Amino acid sequence: MLDYEFMRTAFLAAFLAALVCGPVGWFLVLRGQSFASHALSHVGFAGAAAALLLGQPALLGLGFGAVGGGVAIGLVGDRLVGRDVTIGLVLSVAMGFGALCLHFLTHSASSATALLFGDILGIGPSMLGWLGALSASCLVALAFVARPLLFASLQPEQAEARGVNMRLLDILFLMIVAVATAQCAQITGVLLVFTLMIAPAAASLRMGFSPLLGMGVATLLALLEAWLGLVLAWYTNCPTAFWIAALGGSVFIAASLFCRLRGS
Repeated sequence: MLDYEFMRTAFLAAFLAALVCGPVGWFLVLRGQSFASHALSHVGFAGAAAALLLGQPALLGLGFGAVGGGVAIGLVGDRLVGRDVTIGLVLSVAMGFGALCLHFLTHSASSATALLFGDILGIGPSMLGWLGALSASCLVALAFVARPLLFASLQPEQAEARGVNMRLLDILFLMIVAVATAQCAQITGVLLVFTLMIAPAAASLRMGFSPLLGMGVATLLALLEAWLGLVLAWYTNCPTAFWIAALGGSVFIAASLFCRLRGS
């Protein structure tokens, strides 16, 4: 399997994505913002489809679309809480706009399919450089805001009383989530980005680990799910995204059952 360059590239791409999905997803679940990765992937899809229509790289449009959506969600802040209809409408409009762009996109049908379901086996060596730069940027930015972000996530009232700018912190974090979403979408596509980012983190938090260990476990689970998904796809000829989604759900169910049996 590893004799083929495209498989070695796929394993490296999955490694770079897992490095980011673990810690970013851990904070997403901790803060109760799991919807954000799903929402930003839909908004990013519209940007990616528009970029393809204009002859630009899909990753560029996906990144700009997701970051713009992250800033908008951060600016709106608590006013979105409980407004599921509004959120659903925004996501529907974004997907509709993306579908409109794909309707006029007649020269790159494979790129359109990859946007929705991912194409990890189609990632070239040149794309690895971009994915590596995105991973490094996300990790550096997350390390910069990790301490106040953890404080604000666990004790928001005290954090605000001590002068933490909650709105700015939320915007910065959602921008990090947006970049991570754009990167993860290269692996699973925008429709399944939720699985690689949220499922490992949710399983890790369910186990009750400390913050640093929990982020490490989430990263390891994301890496194992992505790599095992590639192996299973190789031997079964089923899509990699399917196996990643199935493994993510299975890991979370196993973690929940273990905690229930342990009585936690």
